[in-house]
Amino acid sequence: MGFMIIQVICDLSLPTLTSDIIDKGIAQNDIGYIWQTGGKMLLLSFIGVLGSAGNVYYAATQSQKMGQRIRSSLFKKVTFSSTEEFETVGNASLITRTTNDVVQIQNVMVQMLRMMLMAPIMLIGAGVLAYVKSPKLTLVFLVALPVLAIFTGAIMYFAVPLFKSLQKKIDRINLTFREGLTGVRVIRAFNQDQFEQDRFEGANQDYTQTGIKVFMIVSLMFPIITLIISGTNIGIVWYGGQLIASQSMAVGNMVAFMTYATQILISFMMVSMIFVFVPRAQASAARINEVMDLKSKVTDADQPANLTDEAASLTFDHVNFRYTGAEELALTDVNFSATAGQTVAIIGGTGSGKSTLVNLIPRLFDPESGQIRLNGTALTAVSQHDIHGAISITQQKAVLFSGTIRSNMVYGMPDATDEQIWHALDVAQASDFVKEEGGLDATVEQDGDNFSGGQRQRLVIARTILKRASVYIFDDSFSALDFKTDSLLRQDLRKDEQVQNGVTVIVAQRVSTVADADLILVIDGGKIVGQGTHDELKATNKTYQEILDSQLRKGEVVDA
Repeated sequence: MGFMIIQVICDLSLPTLTSDIIDKGIAQNDIGYIWQTGGKMLLLSFIGVLGSAGNVYYAATQSQKMGQRIRSSLFKKVTFSSTEEFETVGNASLITRTTNDVVQIQNVMVQMLRMMLMAPIMLIGAGVLAYVKSPKLTLVFLVALPVLAIFTGAIMYFAVPLFKSLQKKIDRINLTFREGLTGVRVIRAFNQDQFEQDRFEGANQDYTQTGIKVFMIVSLMFPIITLIISGTNIGIVWYGGQLIASQSMAVGNMVAFMTYATQILISFMMVSMIFVFVPRAQASAARINEVMDLKSKVTDADQPANLTDEAASLTFDHVNFRYTGAEELALTDVNFSATAGQTVAIIGGTGSGKSTLVNLIPRLFDPESGQIRLNGTALTAVSQHDIHGAISITQQKAVLFSGTIRSNMVYGMPDATDEQIWHALDVAQASDFVKEEGGLDATVEQDGDNFSGGQRQRLVIARTILKRASVYIFDDSFSALDFKTDSLLRQDLRKDEQVQNGVTVIVAQRVSTVADADLILVIDGGKIVGQGTHDELKATNKTYQEILDSQLRKGEVVDA
Protein backbone atom coordinates (compact mmCIF):
# COMPACT_ATOMS: atom_id res chain seq x y z
CA MET A 1 0.00 0.00 0.00
CA GLY A 2 2.82 2.39 0.85
CA PHE A 3 4.57 1.87 -2.49
CA MET A 4 1.25 2.21 -4.33
CA ILE A 5 0.39 5.48 -2.61
CA ILE A 6 3.83 6.85 -3.52
CA GLN A 7 3.23 5.88 -7.17
CA VAL A 8 -0.26 7.47 -7.23
CA ILE A 9 1.00 10.73 -5.67
CA CYS A 10 3.76 10.96 -8.25
CA ASP A 11 1.39 10.19 -11.14
CA LEU A 12 -1.12 12.79 -9.95
CA SER A 13 1.55 15.44 -9.43
CA LEU A 14 3.02 15.29 -12.94
CA PRO A 15 0.06 16.89 -14.84
CA THR A 16 0.04 19.86 -12.42
CA LEU A 17 3.79 20.37 -12.99
CA THR A 18 3.21 20.16 -16.76
CA SER A 19 0.53 22.85 -16.39
CA ASP A 20 2.97 25.05 -14.45
CA ILE A 21 5.65 24.67 -17.12
CA ILE A 22 3.19 25.82 -19.79
CA ASP A 23 1.58 28.69 -17.84
CA LYS A 24 4.58 29.95 -15.83
CA GLY A 25 7.57 28.83 -17.86
CA ILE A 26 6.71 28.87 -21.55
CA ALA A 27 4.09 31.65 -21.35
CA GLN A 28 6.51 33.92 -19.44
CA ASN A 29 9.63 32.71 -21.30
CA ASP A 30 11.24 31.65 -17.99
CA ILE A 31 13.84 29.06 -19.05
CA GLY A 32 15.14 28.65 -15.51
CA TYR A 33 11.68 27.77 -14.22
CA ILE A 34 11.23 25.24 -17.04
CA TRP A 35 14.52 23.50 -16.13
CA GLN A 36 13.72 23.57 -12.42
CA THR A 37 10.20 22.18 -12.85
CA GLY A 38 11.44 19.65 -15.41
CA GLY A 39 13.95 18.41 -12.85
CA LYS A 40 11.15 17.96 -10.32
CA MET A 41 9.19 15.98 -12.91
CA LEU A 42 12.17 13.73 -13.57
CA LEU A 43 12.65 13.15 -9.85
CA LEU A 44 8.95 12.42 -9.31
CA SER A 45 8.96 10.07 -12.31
CA PHE A 46 11.93 8.19 -10.87
CA ILE A 47 10.29 7.95 -7.43
CA GLY A 48 7.06 6.82 -9.11
CA VAL A 49 8.93 4.07 -10.96
CA LEU A 50 10.47 2.88 -7.68
CA GLY A 51 7.03 2.92 -6.02
CA SER A 52 5.53 0.98 -8.91
CA ALA A 53 8.38 -1.57 -8.84
CA GLY A 54 8.00 -2.03 -5.08
CA ASN A 55 4.26 -2.47 -5.38
CA VAL A 56 4.62 -5.00 -8.23
CA TYR A 57 7.29 -6.95 -6.33
CA TYR A 58 5.28 -7.30 -3.14
CA ALA A 59 2.03 -7.94 -4.98
CA ALA A 60 3.68 -10.76 -6.94
CA THR A 61 5.40 -12.11 -3.83
CA GLN A 62 2.23 -12.21 -1.75
CA SER A 63 0.09 -13.70 -4.51
CA GLN A 64 2.63 -16.46 -5.13
CA LYS A 65 2.91 -17.22 -1.41
CA MET A 66 -0.86 -17.38 -1.16
CA GLY A 67 -0.94 -19.79 -4.11
CA GLN A 68 1.72 -21.89 -2.39
CA ARG A 69 -0.37 -22.08 0.79
CA ILE A 70 -3.54 -22.99 -1.11
CA ARG A 71 -1.78 -25.75 -3.06
CA SER A 72 -0.24 -27.11 0.15
CA SER A 73 -3.64 -27.07 1.88
CA LEU A 74 -5.27 -28.84 -1.08
CA PHE A 75 -2.56 -31.50 -1.18
CA LYS A 76 -2.82 -32.05 2.56
CA LYS A 77 -6.61 -32.28 2.34
CA VAL A 78 -6.45 -34.84 -0.45
CA THR A 79 -3.71 -36.83 1.27
CA PHE A 80 -5.78 -37.20 4.43
CA SER A 81 -9.12 -37.67 2.67
CA SER A 82 -10.94 -40.98 2.67
CA THR A 83 -11.26 -42.90 -0.58
CA GLU A 84 -14.90 -41.87 -0.84
CA GLU A 85 -14.06 -38.16 -0.68
CA PHE A 86 -11.24 -38.56 -3.17
CA GLU A 87 -13.51 -40.23 -5.69
CA THR A 88 -16.22 -37.59 -5.23
CA VAL A 89 -14.13 -34.95 -7.01
CA GLY A 90 -12.08 -37.11 -9.40
CA ASN A 91 -8.38 -37.13 -10.24
CA ALA A 92 -8.54 -34.87 -13.32
CA SER A 93 -10.61 -32.23 -11.55
CA LEU A 94 -8.30 -32.28 -8.52
CA ILE A 95 -5.32 -31.59 -10.78
CA THR A 96 -7.14 -28.64 -12.40
CA ARG A 97 -8.16 -27.24 -9.03
CA THR A 98 -4.64 -27.51 -7.64
CA THR A 99 -3.05 -25.85 -10.69
CA ASN A 100 -5.24 -23.74 -12.97
CA ASP A 101 -7.81 -22.69 -10.37
CA VAL A 102 -5.08 -21.57 -7.97
CA VAL A 103 -3.43 -19.60 -10.79
CA GLN A 104 -6.72 -17.74 -11.43
CA ILE A 105 -6.87 -16.71 -7.77
CA GLN A 106 -3.21 -15.64 -7.84
CA ASN A 107 -3.81 -13.50 -10.92
CA VAL A 108 -6.77 -11.74 -9.33
CA MET A 109 -4.83 -11.14 -6.12
CA VAL A 110 -2.08 -9.40 -8.11
CA GLN A 111 -4.72 -7.30 -9.85
CA MET A 112 -6.34 -6.47 -6.53
CA LEU A 113 -3.07 -5.40 -4.92
CA ARG A 114 -2.23 -3.40 -8.04
CA MET A 115 -5.36 -2.23 -9.86
CA MET A 116 -8.24 -2.66 -7.45
CA LEU A 117 -6.54 -0.67 -4.71
CA MET A 118 -4.86 1.87 -6.98
CA ALA A 119 -7.75 2.55 -9.38
CA PRO A 120 -10.23 4.00 -6.82
CA ILE A 121 -7.53 6.20 -5.28
CA MET A 122 -6.41 7.36 -8.71
CA LEU A 123 -10.02 7.91 -9.79
CA ILE A 124 -10.87 10.04 -6.77
CA GLY A 125 -7.55 11.93 -6.78
CA ALA A 126 -7.64 12.68 -10.52
CA GLY A 127 -11.32 13.68 -10.26
CA VAL A 128 -10.64 16.16 -7.45
CA LEU A 129 -7.60 17.68 -9.21
CA ALA A 130 -9.49 17.87 -12.52
CA TYR A 131 -12.32 19.71 -10.76
CA VAL A 132 -9.80 22.12 -9.20
CA LYS A 133 -8.36 22.86 -12.64
CA SER A 134 -11.77 23.52 -14.21
CA PRO A 135 -15.13 22.79 -12.59
CA LYS A 136 -16.95 23.51 -15.85
CA LEU A 137 -14.93 21.01 -17.89
CA THR A 138 -15.88 18.17 -15.53
CA LEU A 139 -19.29 18.23 -17.22
CA VAL A 140 -17.61 16.23 -20.01
CA PHE A 141 -17.50 13.24 -17.66
CA LEU A 142 -21.31 13.25 -17.39
CA VAL A 143 -21.26 11.87 -20.94
CA ALA A 144 -18.03 9.84 -20.98
CA LEU A 145 -18.48 7.83 -17.76
CA PRO A 146 -22.05 6.58 -18.43
CA VAL A 147 -21.04 5.51 -21.96
CA LEU A 148 -18.02 3.66 -20.55
CA ALA A 149 -20.19 2.04 -17.85
CA ILE A 150 -22.71 0.78 -20.43
CA PHE A 151 -20.03 -0.80 -22.64
CA THR A 152 -18.25 -2.34 -19.65
CA GLY A 153 -21.49 -3.76 -18.27
CA ALA A 154 -22.31 -5.32 -21.64
CA ILE A 155 -18.87 -6.93 -21.87
CA MET A 156 -19.18 -8.31 -18.34
CA TYR A 157 -22.65 -9.68 -19.08
CA PHE A 158 -21.37 -11.81 -21.95
CA ALA A 159 -17.85 -12.62 -20.69
CA VAL A 160 -18.42 -13.71 -17.08
CA PRO A 161 -20.47 -16.90 -17.85
CA LEU A 162 -17.89 -17.92 -20.46
CA PHE A 163 -15.04 -17.46 -17.98
CA LYS A 164 -16.85 -19.77 -15.54
CA SER A 165 -17.37 -22.44 -18.19
CA LEU A 166 -13.66 -22.39 -19.12
CA GLN A 167 -12.70 -24.04 -15.83
CA LYS A 168 -15.03 -26.99 -16.41
CA LYS A 169 -13.71 -27.39 -19.96
CA ILE A 170 -10.15 -27.53 -18.57
CA ASP A 171 -11.35 -30.41 -16.33
CA ARG A 172 -12.54 -32.25 -19.43
CA ILE A 173 -9.23 -31.70 -21.24
CA ASN A 174 -7.26 -32.97 -18.23
CA LEU A 175 -9.51 -36.01 -17.88
CA THR A 176 -9.20 -36.94 -21.55
CA PHE A 177 -5.46 -36.32 -21.63
CA ARG A 178 -4.86 -38.29 -18.41
CA GLU A 179 -6.89 -41.25 -19.66
CA GLY A 180 -4.93 -41.17 -22.91
CA LEU A 181 -1.62 -41.25 -21.04
CA THR A 182 -2.46 -43.94 -18.50
CA GLY A 183 -4.29 -46.10 -21.02
CA VAL A 184 -1.91 -45.68 -23.95
CA ARG A 185 -1.13 -49.42 -24.13
CA VAL A 186 -4.80 -50.37 -24.15
CA ILE A 187 -5.49 -47.74 -26.80
CA ARG A 188 -2.79 -49.15 -29.06
CA ALA A 189 -3.78 -52.76 -28.37
CA PHE A 190 -7.33 -52.08 -29.56
CA ASN A 191 -6.17 -49.77 -32.37
CA GLN A 192 -8.18 -46.84 -31.02
CA ASP A 193 -5.51 -44.19 -31.54
CA GLN A 194 -7.64 -42.15 -33.92
CA PHE A 195 -10.72 -42.43 -31.71
CA GLU A 196 -8.81 -41.08 -28.69
CA GLN A 197 -7.21 -38.34 -30.78
CA ASP A 198 -10.64 -37.29 -32.00
CA ARG A 199 -12.00 -37.37 -28.44
CA PHE A 200 -9.17 -35.16 -27.19
CA GLU A 201 -9.48 -32.90 -30.22
CA GLY A 202 -13.17 -32.44 -29.44
CA ALA A 203 -12.44 -31.38 -25.85
CA ASN A 204 -9.53 -29.21 -26.98
CA GLN A 205 -11.57 -27.55 -29.72
CA ASP A 206 -14.44 -26.88 -27.32
CA TYR A 207 -12.10 -25.16 -24.87
CA THR A 208 -10.34 -23.25 -27.65
CA GLN A 209 -13.56 -21.93 -29.18
CA THR A 210 -14.85 -20.81 -25.78
CA GLY A 211 -11.50 -19.18 -24.99
CA ILE A 212 -11.44 -17.35 -28.33
CA LYS A 213 -14.98 -16.13 -27.82
CA VAL A 214 -14.45 -14.85 -24.27
CA PHE A 215 -11.11 -13.15 -24.96
CA MET A 216 -12.47 -11.55 -28.14
CA ILE A 217 -15.26 -10.07 -26.05
CA VAL A 218 -12.83 -8.86 -23.37
CA SER A 219 -10.43 -7.47 -26.00
CA LEU A 220 -13.19 -5.11 -27.15
CA MET A 221 -12.65 -3.26 -23.88
CA PHE A 222 -9.38 -1.65 -24.96
CA PRO A 223 -10.42 -0.18 -28.34
CA ILE A 224 -13.65 1.02 -26.74
CA ILE A 225 -11.71 2.72 -23.94
CA THR A 226 -9.34 4.26 -26.49
CA LEU A 227 -12.31 5.55 -28.50
CA ILE A 228 -14.00 7.01 -25.43
CA ILE A 229 -10.75 8.63 -24.22
CA SER A 230 -10.18 10.12 -27.66
CA GLY A 231 -13.77 11.37 -27.80
CA THR A 232 -13.41 12.82 -24.30
CA ASN A 233 -10.20 14.62 -25.27
CA ILE A 234 -11.93 16.06 -28.34
CA GLY A 235 -14.74 17.33 -26.10
CA ILE A 236 -12.21 18.78 -23.64
CA VAL A 237 -10.28 20.57 -26.43
CA TRP A 238 -13.51 21.92 -27.99
CA TYR A 239 -15.04 23.12 -24.74
CA GLY A 240 -11.70 24.06 -23.19
CA GLY A 241 -10.81 26.10 -26.27
CA GLN A 242 -13.93 28.16 -25.71
CA LEU A 243 -13.02 28.68 -22.05
CA ILE A 244 -9.48 29.72 -23.03
CA ALA A 245 -10.84 32.09 -25.65
CA SER A 246 -13.02 33.72 -23.02
CA GLN A 247 -10.00 33.80 -20.68
CA SER A 248 -11.83 31.59 -18.16
CA MET A 249 -9.09 28.97 -18.25
CA ALA A 250 -5.31 28.82 -18.78
CA VAL A 251 -3.81 26.67 -21.54
CA GLY A 252 -1.73 24.70 -19.04
CA ASN A 253 -4.79 23.82 -17.00
CA MET A 254 -6.49 22.40 -20.08
CA VAL A 255 -3.45 20.20 -20.83
CA ALA A 256 -3.40 19.01 -17.21
CA PHE A 257 -7.16 18.44 -17.32
CA MET A 258 -6.76 16.21 -20.40
CA THR A 259 -4.20 14.10 -18.55
CA TYR A 260 -6.43 13.84 -15.48
CA ALA A 261 -9.35 12.90 -17.72
CA THR A 262 -7.27 10.07 -19.21
CA GLN A 263 -6.32 8.90 -15.71
CA ILE A 264 -9.97 8.99 -14.61
CA LEU A 265 -11.18 6.95 -17.57
CA ILE A 266 -8.31 4.45 -17.33
CA SER A 267 -8.93 4.07 -13.58
CA PHE A 268 -12.60 3.49 -14.27
CA MET A 269 -11.64 0.87 -16.85
CA MET A 270 -9.29 -0.81 -14.36
CA VAL A 271 -12.08 -1.05 -11.79
CA SER A 272 -14.38 -2.46 -14.48
CA MET A 273 -11.81 -5.06 -15.54
CA ILE A 274 -11.58 -6.29 -11.98
CA PHE A 275 -15.28 -7.09 -12.11
CA VAL A 276 -14.67 -9.07 -15.29
CA PHE A 277 -11.88 -11.23 -13.87
CA VAL A 278 -13.11 -11.59 -10.27
CA PRO A 279 -16.04 -13.88 -11.23
CA ARG A 280 -13.61 -16.30 -12.90
CA ALA A 281 -11.48 -16.38 -9.76
CA GLN A 282 -14.68 -16.62 -7.74
CA ALA A 283 -15.63 -19.75 -9.66
CA SER A 284 -12.13 -21.14 -9.05
CA ALA A 285 -12.35 -20.30 -5.35
CA ALA A 286 -15.71 -22.09 -5.13
CA ARG A 287 -14.19 -25.19 -6.77
CA ILE A 288 -11.27 -25.12 -4.32
CA ASN A 289 -13.64 -24.69 -1.39
CA GLU A 290 -15.61 -27.72 -2.57
CA VAL A 291 -12.50 -29.77 -1.90
CA MET A 292 -11.58 -28.03 1.35
CA ASP A 293 -15.14 -28.31 2.70
CA LEU A 294 -15.50 -32.04 2.06
CA LYS A 295 -16.50 -33.66 5.32
CA SER A 296 -14.88 -37.00 5.91
CA LYS A 297 -17.04 -39.77 7.29
CA VAL A 298 -13.88 -41.33 8.69
CA THR A 299 -12.93 -39.18 11.69
CA ASP A 300 -10.76 -39.70 14.74
CA ALA A 301 -12.20 -39.93 18.23
CA ASP A 302 -12.00 -36.80 20.40
CA GLN A 303 -9.47 -38.54 22.61
CA PRO A 304 -7.90 -41.38 20.56
CA ALA A 305 -6.72 -44.39 22.51
CA ASN A 306 -3.23 -45.78 22.09
CA LEU A 307 -2.76 -49.18 20.56
CA THR A 308 -1.71 -51.45 23.39
CA ASP A 309 1.53 -53.41 23.46
CA GLU A 310 -0.46 -56.63 23.49
CA ALA A 311 0.18 -59.32 20.89
CA ALA A 312 -1.12 -58.58 17.41
CA SER A 313 -4.69 -59.58 16.68
CA LEU A 314 -7.40 -58.71 14.16
CA THR A 315 -11.12 -59.17 14.75
CA PHE A 316 -14.17 -58.51 12.57
CA ASP A 317 -17.24 -58.57 14.80
CA HIS A 318 -20.42 -58.89 12.70
CA VAL A 319 -19.36 -56.15 10.29
CA ASN A 320 -21.75 -54.78 7.66
CA PHE A 321 -20.67 -52.26 5.03
CA ARG A 322 -22.52 -50.30 2.35
CA TYR A 323 -21.08 -47.89 -0.23
CA THR A 324 -22.64 -44.43 -0.24
CA GLY A 325 -25.84 -44.40 -2.26
CA ALA A 326 -25.92 -48.18 -2.68
CA GLU A 327 -29.15 -50.01 -1.97
CA GLU A 328 -27.55 -53.31 -1.00
CA LEU A 329 -24.77 -54.11 1.44
CA ALA A 330 -21.32 -54.69 -0.06
CA LEU A 331 -20.38 -56.81 2.98
CA THR A 332 -22.83 -58.66 5.19
CA ASP A 333 -22.14 -59.98 8.70
CA VAL A 334 -18.38 -60.50 8.32
CA ASN A 335 -17.21 -62.27 11.44
CA PHE A 336 -13.76 -63.76 12.10
CA SER A 337 -10.72 -63.40 14.33
CA ALA A 338 -6.97 -64.00 13.99
CA THR A 339 -3.99 -63.70 16.31
CA ALA A 340 -0.23 -63.19 15.90
CA GLY A 341 1.44 -65.76 13.70
CA GLN A 342 -1.76 -66.70 11.87
CA THR A 343 -2.43 -66.22 8.19
CA VAL A 344 -5.93 -65.32 7.06
CA ALA A 345 -6.61 -65.88 3.36
CA ILE A 346 -9.61 -64.44 1.51
CA ILE A 347 -10.74 -66.03 -1.72
CA GLY A 348 -13.76 -65.48 -3.93
CA GLY A 349 -14.90 -64.46 -7.35
CA THR A 350 -14.35 -61.07 -8.98
CA GLY A 351 -16.51 -58.43 -7.32
CA SER A 352 -17.31 -60.59 -4.32
CA GLY A 353 -16.01 -57.99 -1.83
CA LYS A 354 -12.47 -59.17 -1.06
CA SER A 355 -10.74 -55.80 -1.53
CA THR A 356 -13.63 -54.01 0.17
CA LEU A 357 -13.04 -56.15 3.24
CA VAL A 358 -9.31 -55.43 3.47
CA ASN A 359 -9.88 -51.70 2.81
CA LEU A 360 -11.81 -51.58 6.07
CA ILE A 361 -8.70 -52.63 8.02
CA PRO A 362 -6.64 -49.43 7.35
CA ARG A 363 -9.95 -47.58 7.81
CA LEU A 364 -10.24 -46.28 4.28
CA PHE A 365 -13.95 -46.73 4.97
CA ASP A 366 -15.95 -47.24 8.15
CA PRO A 367 -18.47 -50.11 8.47
CA GLU A 368 -22.17 -49.37 8.66
CA SER A 369 -22.47 -51.59 11.71
CA GLY A 370 -20.35 -54.01 13.68
CA GLN A 371 -16.84 -53.45 14.97
CA ILE A 372 -13.28 -54.04 13.77
CA ARG A 373 -10.63 -54.44 16.47
CA LEU A 374 -6.87 -54.20 16.06
CA ASN A 375 -4.80 -55.62 18.92
CA GLY A 376 -7.99 -55.71 20.98
CA THR A 377 -8.85 -52.01 20.42
CA ALA A 378 -11.70 -50.79 18.21
CA LEU A 379 -10.43 -48.95 15.13
CA THR A 380 -12.84 -46.07 15.77
CA ALA A 381 -11.16 -45.48 19.14
CA VAL A 382 -7.67 -45.17 17.64
CA SER A 383 -6.27 -42.32 15.55
CA GLN A 384 -5.87 -43.03 11.84
CA HIS A 385 -2.17 -42.19 12.18
CA ASP A 386 -1.70 -44.96 14.74
CA ILE A 387 -3.76 -47.41 12.67
CA HIS A 388 -1.65 -46.81 9.58
CA GLY A 389 1.49 -47.12 11.66
CA ALA A 390 0.39 -50.59 12.81
CA ILE A 391 -0.51 -51.83 9.33
CA SER A 392 1.66 -52.66 6.33
CA ILE A 393 -0.21 -53.17 3.08
CA THR A 394 0.38 -54.10 -0.54
CA GLN A 395 -2.48 -52.89 -2.73
CA GLN A 396 -3.75 -54.55 -5.89
CA LYS A 397 -1.88 -52.06 -8.04
CA ALA A 398 1.88 -52.19 -7.44
CA VAL A 399 2.82 -48.56 -6.81
CA LEU A 400 6.47 -47.49 -6.99
CA PHE A 401 7.78 -43.93 -6.80
CA SER A 402 10.47 -42.42 -8.98
CA GLY A 403 13.85 -42.55 -7.25
CA THR A 404 15.87 -45.61 -6.29
CA ILE A 405 15.05 -49.07 -4.99
CA ARG A 406 16.40 -48.01 -1.58
CA SER A 407 14.16 -44.90 -1.42
CA ASN A 408 11.14 -47.05 -2.23
CA MET A 409 12.04 -49.73 0.29
CA VAL A 410 12.43 -47.33 3.23
CA TYR A 411 9.11 -45.62 2.48
CA GLY A 412 7.47 -47.34 5.45
CA MET A 413 10.58 -47.72 7.58
CA PRO A 414 12.97 -44.75 7.16
CA ASP A 415 15.56 -46.13 9.61
CA ALA A 416 15.91 -49.51 7.87
CA THR A 417 19.47 -50.74 7.35
CA ASP A 418 20.75 -52.21 4.09
CA GLU A 419 20.85 -55.63 5.78
CA GLN A 420 17.16 -55.39 6.65
CA ILE A 421 16.30 -54.25 3.13
CA TRP A 422 18.16 -57.16 1.55
CA HIS A 423 16.44 -59.57 3.94
CA ALA A 424 13.02 -58.25 2.87
CA LEU A 425 14.06 -58.54 -0.78
CA ASP A 426 15.18 -62.13 -0.15
CA VAL A 427 11.81 -63.03 1.38
CA ALA A 428 10.01 -61.37 -1.56
CA GLN A 429 12.19 -63.33 -4.03
CA ALA A 430 13.41 -60.02 -5.45
CA SER A 431 17.10 -59.89 -4.47
CA ASP A 432 18.38 -61.62 -7.62
CA PHE A 433 17.01 -59.14 -10.14
CA VAL A 434 17.79 -56.19 -7.85
CA LYS A 435 21.47 -57.24 -7.89
CA GLU A 436 21.33 -57.53 -11.67
CA GLU A 437 19.89 -54.00 -11.90
CA GLY A 438 22.79 -52.58 -9.87
CA GLY A 439 21.76 -52.97 -6.23
CA LEU A 440 19.75 -50.76 -3.92
CA ASP A 441 20.76 -47.57 -5.71
CA ALA A 442 19.32 -48.77 -9.02
CA THR A 443 17.00 -46.21 -10.59
CA VAL A 444 13.24 -46.59 -10.37
CA GLU A 445 11.39 -44.65 -13.04
CA GLN A 446 7.94 -43.17 -12.61
CA ASP A 447 5.44 -45.92 -11.65
CA GLY A 448 8.35 -48.40 -11.83
CA ASP A 449 8.00 -48.59 -15.62
CA ASN A 450 11.56 -49.94 -15.98
CA PHE A 451 10.48 -53.16 -14.21
CA SER A 452 8.12 -55.93 -15.28
CA GLY A 453 4.79 -56.49 -13.56
CA GLY A 454 6.13 -59.39 -11.50
CA GLN A 455 9.23 -57.43 -10.47
CA ARG A 456 7.13 -54.47 -9.37
CA GLN A 457 4.92 -56.75 -7.30
CA ARG A 458 7.90 -58.33 -5.57
CA LEU A 459 9.40 -54.92 -4.78
CA VAL A 460 6.21 -53.62 -3.18
CA ILE A 461 5.83 -56.92 -1.28
CA ALA A 462 9.39 -56.44 0.03
CA ARG A 463 8.48 -52.91 1.09
CA THR A 464 5.48 -54.28 2.99
CA ILE A 465 7.57 -56.99 4.68
CA LEU A 466 10.26 -54.50 5.73
CA LYS A 467 7.91 -52.41 7.85
CA ARG A 468 7.29 -53.54 11.43
CA ALA A 469 3.54 -53.95 11.76
CA SER A 470 0.78 -55.77 13.62
CA VAL A 471 -1.07 -56.67 10.42
CA TYR A 472 0.47 -57.43 7.01
CA ILE A 473 -2.01 -57.20 4.13
CA PHE A 474 -1.37 -58.55 0.65
CA ASP A 475 -4.32 -57.57 -1.53
CA ASP A 476 -4.13 -59.84 -4.59
CA SER A 477 -0.42 -59.00 -4.77
CA PHE A 478 0.76 -62.45 -5.89
CA SER A 479 -1.24 -62.48 -9.13
CA ALA A 480 1.72 -61.62 -11.40
CA LEU A 481 3.97 -64.28 -9.86
CA ASP A 482 4.48 -67.73 -11.29
CA PHE A 483 3.52 -70.74 -9.15
CA LYS A 484 7.09 -71.48 -8.10
CA THR A 485 7.88 -67.91 -6.99
CA ASP A 486 4.49 -67.71 -5.28
CA SER A 487 5.21 -70.88 -3.33
CA LEU A 488 8.76 -69.85 -2.32
CA LEU A 489 7.58 -66.42 -1.21
CA ARG A 490 4.84 -67.86 1.00
CA GLN A 491 7.25 -70.35 2.54
CA ASP A 492 9.69 -67.57 3.43
CA LEU A 493 6.86 -65.46 4.83
CA ARG A 494 6.00 -68.24 7.25
CA LYS A 495 9.64 -68.45 8.33
CA ASP A 496 10.13 -64.69 8.77
CA GLU A 497 10.18 -63.83 12.48
CA GLN A 498 8.98 -60.24 12.06
CA VAL A 499 6.01 -61.20 9.87
CA GLN A 500 5.06 -64.03 12.23
CA ASN A 501 4.80 -61.53 15.09
CA GLY A 502 1.79 -60.06 13.28
CA VAL A 503 -1.35 -61.22 11.52
CA THR A 504 -1.00 -61.87 7.79
CA VAL A 505 -3.99 -61.24 5.52
CA ILE A 506 -3.76 -62.53 1.95
CA VAL A 507 -6.33 -61.81 -0.77
CA ALA A 508 -5.93 -64.12 -3.73
CA GLN A 509 -7.67 -65.61 -6.73
CA ARG A 510 -5.66 -68.85 -6.82
CA VAL A 511 -6.32 -71.73 -4.48
CA SER A 512 -2.62 -72.59 -4.46
CA THR A 513 -1.87 -69.20 -2.87
CA VAL A 514 -4.31 -69.66 0.01
CA ALA A 515 -4.06 -73.41 0.57
CA ASP A 516 -1.57 -73.24 3.46
CA ALA A 517 -3.37 -70.43 5.35
CA ASP A 518 -4.48 -71.03 8.93
CA LEU A 519 -7.93 -69.61 8.13
CA ILE A 520 -9.47 -69.32 4.68
CA LEU A 521 -12.52 -67.08 4.22
CA VAL A 522 -14.63 -67.93 1.19
CA ILE A 523 -16.56 -64.82 0.19
CA ASP A 524 -19.40 -64.63 -2.30
CA GLY A 525 -21.67 -61.66 -2.90
CA GLY A 526 -20.28 -59.85 0.11
CA LYS A 527 -21.02 -62.74 2.47
CA ILE A 528 -18.64 -65.25 4.04
CA VAL A 529 -20.06 -68.53 2.83
CA GLY A 530 -17.35 -70.65 4.40
CA GLN A 531 -14.31 -70.45 6.63
CA GLY A 532 -11.75 -73.01 7.72
CA THR A 533 -8.60 -74.70 6.51
CA HIS A 534 -8.01 -75.89 2.97
CA ASP A 535 -8.82 -79.50 3.83
CA GLU A 536 -12.00 -78.58 5.71
CA LEU A 537 -13.34 -76.38 2.95
CA LYS A 538 -12.32 -78.82 0.25
CA ALA A 539 -14.43 -81.46 1.96
CA THR A 540 -17.47 -79.42 3.01
CA ASN A 541 -17.83 -76.08 1.17
CA LYS A 542 -19.53 -76.07 -2.20
CA THR A 543 -18.30 -72.61 -3.31
CA TYR A 544 -14.71 -73.50 -2.45
CA GLN A 545 -15.07 -76.79 -4.29
CA GLU A 546 -16.28 -74.94 -7.39
CA ILE A 547 -13.28 -72.59 -7.25
CA LEU A 548 -10.97 -75.55 -6.74
CA ASP A 549 -12.47 -77.52 -9.62
CA SER A 550 -12.22 -74.54 -11.97
CA GLN A 551 -8.50 -74.09 -11.24
CA LEU A 552 -7.06 -77.51 -10.71
CA ARG A 553 -6.75 -80.11 -13.40
CA LYS A 554 -7.79 -83.60 -12.52
CA GLY A 555 -5.10 -85.26 -10.39
CA GLU A 556 -3.17 -81.99 -9.79
CA VAL A 557 -1.91 -81.57 -6.21
CA VAL A 558 -2.22 -78.22 -4.47
CA ASP A 559 1.12 -76.92 -3.25
CA ALA A 560 0.56 -76.29 0.44
